This record gives sequence, C-alpha cells and structure tokens, in this order.
Amino acid sequence: METKTIVLNDIDYITRDEKPVIRLFGRDSKTNENVIAYDTTFKPYLYILPNNLDECLVELRQLGIDDLELEDKIDIGVKREYIKATLIHPQEVPKLRDIIRELPTVREIREYDIPFYRRYLIDKQITPTNVIEIHGKTQDMDFDVDDDVIIFKLEENPIDTKEIVNQNKILSFDIEVYNAEGMPSAKKDAIIMMSLCGNNGFKKVLSTKKSSKDFVETLPTEEDMLKRFVEIIKEENPDMLVGYNSDNFDLPYIKERADTLNIKLPLGIDKSSIKFIKRGFNNAGLIRGRVHVDLYLLVRQYMNLDRYTLERVYKELFDIEKIDVPGDKIFEYWDSDNELLEKLFDYSMDDAITTTEIADKLTPLTVAQTRLVGQPLFDIARMTTGQMVEWYLIWKAFEKNNIIPNKPTTNEYTQRRSSKKVAGGYVKEPEKGLFEHIAYLDFKSLYPSVIIAQNISPDTITTDDTLDESEYHLCPESDYKFLKEPKGFIPSIIGYILDERQRIKKLMYEETVPEQKKAYDFEQQGLKRLANSMFGAYGYARFRWYKKECAAAITAWGREYIQDAMKKSEEYGFKPIYADTDGFYATYIGNLDD
Repeated sequence: METKTIVLNDIDYITRDEKPVIRLFGRDSKTNENVIAYDTTFKPYLYILPNNLDECLVELRQLGIDDLELEDKIDIGVKREYIKATLIHPQEVPKLRDIIRELPTVREIREYDIPFYRRYLIDKQITPTNVIEIHGKTQDMDFDVDDDVIIFKLEENPIDTKEIVNQNKILSFDIEVYNAEGMPSAKKDAIIMMSLCGNNGFKKVLSTKKSSKDFVETLPTEEDMLKRFVEIIKEENPDMLVGYNSDNFDLPYIKERADTLNIKLPLGIDKSSIKFIKRGFNNAGLIRGRVHVDLYLLVRQYMNLDRYTLERVYKELFDIEKIDVPGDKIFEYWDSDNELLEKLFDYSMDDAITTTEIADKLTPLTVAQTRLVGQPLFDIARMTTGQMVEWYLIWKAFEKNNIIPNKPTTNEYTQRRSSKKVAGGYVKEPEKGLFEHIAYLDFKSLYPSVIIAQNISPDTITTDDTLDESEYHLCPESDYKFLKEPKGFIPSIIGYILDERQRIKKLMYEETVPEQKKAYDFEQQGLKRLANSMFGAYGYARFRWYKKECAAAITAWGREYIQDAMKKSEEYGFKPIYADTDGFYATYIGNLDD
C-alpha cells in the first residue's frame, strides 16, 4: 500500500457502474504533481425518526431499503433513537425522501439535504486546503485526465494532518472584448485580449494583434488565442484561478465564444470544460481541480465602498491609481493600431496584475475560513458569513453527535419572516456640544460573551416552572429562561472559538517567521468573524438553529450590560455622551487632580 500527502484543493463525485465515486483533487505536497484520489466506498444516507420503530423498519424494507441501523443522536438537547438509512446513490435521496416522509410510521426525516461531497468531508473530518494523508495505490481508471495527473485509489480513510501550506500559487485572468455596438455579445463580438498574471512573476497578454510589449504573445486567430489560454493555465498549474467579476462576465463570455467557434476548453485537470452551477442567486464558474475564485464576491463581503470597480478597489487597498481606459472606448483603442492600442495592451496587463495583487491580499482570509468551516474554497468564496456559520455548526454537530436540524419549509420561513423583529442594541444619541477628556469603553466580543455567560441556545431555553431560580438565567425585559447546565450546543462552540482565537493570537505574537505570522493573523480574523456572526444567525429566518427568543435574549442582555457599565462609569466621574451597542464615549467631569 502506498502513502501520499496531498494539498486538498477540490472535491466532487461522479457515477461509475451506477455507483457514486468521490474524487479528491489535490497536488502532491512533495512533488507538486496533480492527483485525483478516488473513493468508491462512501454511500449517502439520511436519518428517520419513527413513530413506531418496528413497523417503520418493515415499511422501509418494503421500499427496498435494506441497509438500516439504529443510532442514538442528540436532537436540540434531547437524546432520540434514529434509523440511519443508507442508500446506493445520492440521486436516490431526493427520489425517496418524500416517500419516506409520508410513511405513517415516520415522524420526521433529517439530514437528507446535505450535498454528497460535503457529507464526505464532514464524515471523514478532512479539510480543503489542508495537507491530507492518503493510503492506497496508484492505478489507472476510466477517467479522462491530463497526462501528468496521478490517479490514486483510496483503500483507507484519508487523514487530515492539519498541516497547512502558507503560500498558494495564484494565476489571475482578464479579457477585453470588442464593443463597437455598445454592450458586447459573445455570439458576435470577439475576445481581443486575454491577460494572465501569476504571483510567481508570470505575465502575459494574448492577442491577435502585434505589439512592442514583451509581455504580448500574438496568435493567428481568436481560436488559437483561446487554445493558448488553456495551455498556459495547464502549464502554470495554479492552486487558484482568480478573476474579477469572472462568474458573471469573463468565464461565461469565454465559454460562449468557445462554443460559437466550436472549440473545446479542457481547463479542468480531468479535461472538463467550464461548468456553471447555482450558488445563491448567481451562477458560479467551476473548473475541476483548479479552484476558481471571483474576487468581486470577496470584495463585497470584506469591504464597504461607494463603488466596486476594479479601479476603486485597487485604490482603496493600495492607494495607487491603476491604468484605466474608458470601457465604451475599448474598440476605438483596438482599431487605432497606434499608441492607443499600446495603451490598451498596458491596460489589459494591468487588469491582471492588479487582480493578482488584490488576490494576494484578500484570499488568505478566505483560505483561513475554508480551514475553519471545513468546506471547499470554491464554495466558501461564494458563501455569506451566515452560511459559513451554519456549515461550521453542521461540522461541529457531527463531532458532538448532534442531529442536524432541517432547513425551514416555505411556510416556516414565511412565518419567521412575518414575525415581529427583534429589538437591537442600546443606542444613546450623541449629546450636543464640544467635549474634552474623552474616554471610549467597549465590551470585548459582547454578543458572543453574552451567549456564553447566559448559556443562550435552542437546547437550553426552558418553560419549566418547577425549576429553582438557581438553575436558570432569567432574561431581562422578558420571561425567557435558559438552563445554566448543561452547556448548550452553540455556547460551547462559541466558547471553543474564542479560546482558539486567543491561542492563535498568542502564537501570532510569539511567531518570528513573517509568513507564518500572517497565517496566524488570518486564522484569528476568521475565528473572530465566525464568533461575531453567531448572534445574527439565531434570528436569520433560513438558519437551521433559528430561535427568535435566543436572538431577543442576547440583545436584551446586551442592552443591560451597556447601560449598567454606563451607570458604573458615572461613579468614577464620567458622563456618558454617546453609546452604540457594545461601547460608549464618556467625558470625564470629575477632578483631574484626584
């Protein structure tokens, strides 16, 4: 049996002989060769809560489901016995779930909506972007792959070494298209330039026109340019292929031009073309084995700007003006065949260079979030913070043997949305005037701290009137009660996050190697974002662990904490003049000589 270590970049599944085959895409951590490790043993499953166990088992077997076993799971703090029904293929799950749900002996079904590849990562506890140890053997399989790709069959479970690679190889790309008639159409308007830039120093602009620039490579036709684009990506073999608004423009345009010109785009390491899959309200451009990241989505998540053009973002991050060409004049620069054309080449190259520089600055945090949440970088780069929180909790639920709550039905979601909004944090309007001797006092991680201190969780809220007052926390402004013991699922997770963040920050301060210091910094930032987003998730109508009472209790205690702190400050000679949620400004009116 062979042993390899790979940096896990991506995961999917295909069907062979009517059975699912998990594919792990990575590169050998020692040789940098591309590897596809495949596992034929993993099967989909769901959980069933029966009304009558024996009768339910009979009905399930009558449906042809024979792989059944009993498991005790914790359901929002209550231990229940579930039937784990293992199926043959993921496509059976949507076909059978409604049939199973309608059986008279079935009370509820759970965990039927976890995508198969994500289920694999959770169950095997392996994390994308980490170094994964795999055991098995190198062999041929009926995969159409690039010549330099190693096919590896897993014979044991993969092992997450927790080791990380601090430097990812990034290749950015950008295209310019002919637009003489305004908004370009991929059916008729050609791609005139394709620029690529790597964080290893690689720079290239492909075009069908000649230039004096040494970074320009001239091809006979647009078809040749597209083929060369594919060649360069395979030659450079990046961990991350990065664009700016590439989900919505560059990749769809490239794909449609290739289809129009009737040429293939085997960009994936399995020779697959660009595939577009639904992510939220948009389509995301997927290239197998090469993680495509659209920086526009990261910028919208991390930055608050008046405009989100590449020029505006670059100026904000680096305080440098990038080369600009009026978008509606690109065709004029192209047709000029003079110094304007040369400027267009510079502009195209600069688009790719600035995209790479932005990627170097922003993607390390996304990689850190990938490692924390345990889902593929491709997905994390397109998730909201609330979605990351949910998938992190799903990961932790598996660790703690908690059954995962279902997503809300349409009716449940509508009811949640129509209910009265939760009151927010305390705000004191700023007093008028000019003040001196100002102090600012704020709570460190106020809402996460409230959740932990008051044990606020769906599995700790209680309506038991027989409890002694010493057994619960009573929420101010309401009669919500939260058990002091045992520790709730979500408070325990937040406690772990905060403790882990302090541990990472300590390592960061002690670290002397700059690259490792940066890696620790991104990790602690990712942990901070997760912890601070937990409160909002409680009140998010689509959240699996939604509990409006929990959200209301958190802000109620938060208001009490800040107002108590303001009163306390007055005892020391301060006068609060402005407050907002977790902090306040106060002017010192006592005797400065005291």
